[in-house]
Amino acid sequence: MQITQHLCLLWLVLLLAGCATAPTAPAPLKPVPTVSPWTLVWSDEFDGEALNPRNWLFDKGAGGWGNNELQFYTDRPENARIENGALVIEARNEEYLAWEYTSARIKTHYLHAWTYGRIEARIKLPSGGKGIWPAFWMLGENIATARWPNCGEIDIMENIGDPMTVHGSVHGPGYSAGNAITKSFTSPVSLADDFHLYAVEWEPDEIRWYVDDQLYHTLRRDQTPGEWVFDHPFFIILNLAVGGNWPGYPDETTVFPQQMLIDYVRVYQKNG
Repeated sequence: MQITQHLCLLWLVLLLAGCATAPTAPAPLKPVPTVSPWTLVWSDEFDGEALNPRNWLFDKGAGGWGNNELQFYTDRPENARIENGALVIEARNEEYLAWEYTSARIKTHYLHAWTYGRIEARIKLPSGGKGIWPAFWMLGENIATARWPNCGEIDIMENIGDPMTVHGSVHGPGYSAGNAITKSFTSPVSLADDFHLYAVEWEPDEIRWYVDDQLYHTLRRDQTPGEWVFDHPFFIILNLAVGGNWPGYPDETTVFPQQMLIDYVRVYQKNG
């Protein structure tokens, strides 16, 4: 006991003399930041005064587009323009070259295509109504030779009039059109009231669909009833259709014009 008391007194003397320091608690460990597996490889932020022709081409014309749609796609600013840092695609009820509706459809075909990655866009949906069909999707770049659906189609986001619900799908040989592999996401709020983030993460054996980073659909290679045709370059399409086999057709309750607003489109690929 006396030895212990002497040691404590000695430590106290040394501390007062500045020769010893009181023990301190160890510094807390700094959190290690999470490293994203994705690297941005391409984007269009729609910050200019007009659509960038190095990124997008217009599909133009009518004829139903394989779905008995009613619109004539144009490259006019009435149907596609940049406003306040966003791309506006507008569907209008107006007579144009004997067609009753106009809209726009743009694509990166012949300009940019990617194999695998995270493809996302921040979009504000149209207010909706019967026959309104906005879409953010991809087609295989080999469509001219392989033809649809053998080229493959990845629908990142489709909406058919109900602003609460969107759909993510794929089309391929043996699972196309009415037999497409699809799943729906229903939001607790209207997706037409603000911008929301729509994305797929596409890898060699799996595709995953997200709304505002919430995963709602996963498709693996071994789940397709036919050939997996998603191992080659795909290009991006943005369009706003009117009518067609799937959404049906506008009626007296459908309000025009309808606008699909796109804040940006971004493509990421895996690091390395």
